[in-house]
Amino acid sequence: MPQSKSEIRSLLNSVNTEPRHRFGQNFMIDQNLVRLIADAGSIVENDRIIEVGPGTGTLTDEILSRGPHVTAVEIDRDLAKLLRERFASNERFELIEGDALDGKHALHPELMRVAQANQSVKLIANLPYNIASPLIIELLILGVELLVFTVQKEVADRLRATEKDEAYGPLSVVASMLAKVEVLRTLPPQAFWPAPRIDSALVRMTRDNRLGSRADEFSRFVHRIFNYRRKTLRKAMSEAGFDPAILESFSIDPQLRPEALSPENLLEMFPVCCPLSSL
Repeated sequence: MPQSKSEIRSLLNSVNTEPRHRFGQNFMIDQNLVRLIADAGSIVENDRIIEVGPGTGTLTDEILSRGPHVTAVEIDRDLAKLLRERFASNERFELIEGDALDGKHALHPELMRVAQANQSVKLIANLPYNIASPLIIELLILGVELLVFTVQKEVADRLRATEKDEAYGPLSVVASMLAKVEVLRTLPPQAFWPAPRIDSALVRMTRDNRLGSRADEFSRFVHRIFNYRRKTLRKAMSEAGFDPAILESFSIDPQLRPEALSPENLLEMFPVCCPLSSL
C-alpha cells in the first residue's frame, strides 16, 4: 500500500535519517498518484522495471504487487539499508546501491546491464530532480522502451518543446528523435514531502528511435551547436568546429540562432557535419 507522510517519517526515523536535499529527495505522499504512475507503465508480469530513487519503497511496493521484476537504484546508504530489509524476502526485487549515473553521459555499469536485458524493460520512477535529464536520454539510447516518471515541470516542458517554444534546447531535440513524449498530468508541490518549490509533472515517453546506432553521436552533435545558442548559426557552427558553408546546402539563414533549427533540420545536417565518428 502507498505510504502516508507519517509512515514515511517513521521509516526514515527507523534508519536515523531524514530527507536529503543533495540527493533531490522529495517523497511521494499522494496515494492516488502512486497508483496512477504504475497504471501509466502498463505493467505486465514479465516486465523488468527500473526504479531510480525508490526512497522508502512506496512506489516499489505498488509495482511489485503487479508481478514484474524490479531493479531499484538508490544512492543513499541509509535508504538502501531500509530497502534491503523491507524487500529481503521478495525474489523479484534487486537493489543497486550507488549513483544511477557514472559520469555525465554514462550509466552505472549494473544499470546498463539491466537496461540492455533481452526482455521488456521499463523505467517507472519518481526521479530525483538532479539527475533526470541525462538519465532519461541514456536509457532511451540504450533501448529502454517505455519511461514513466515524475520530474520538475520545467524539465517536462523542455522534453516536449519545439523550436517555437522558450524551453526548446538540446534535450528537446534529442528526446523528439528518440521517443514520443506525453505529459500526462501536472502535479502540485503538495503531492510530495518535503514539498518542492515548483510544480512537477508526470511524463510518459514511448521509445521511437529515429537515430539508429548513432543516437549518442547525434546527441553530442546537437549539444556542440547549442553550446553557442546565443550566437548566429554562422558563428555557432564555426565555434563548434563545423563548416558554416554547410548551411547553404540546406537553405538555412546563417544569421538565425541555433534555437531556430528544428529537430528535422539538425537530423538532416548531422550526417553532413559528422560523416564519421569524430565527436
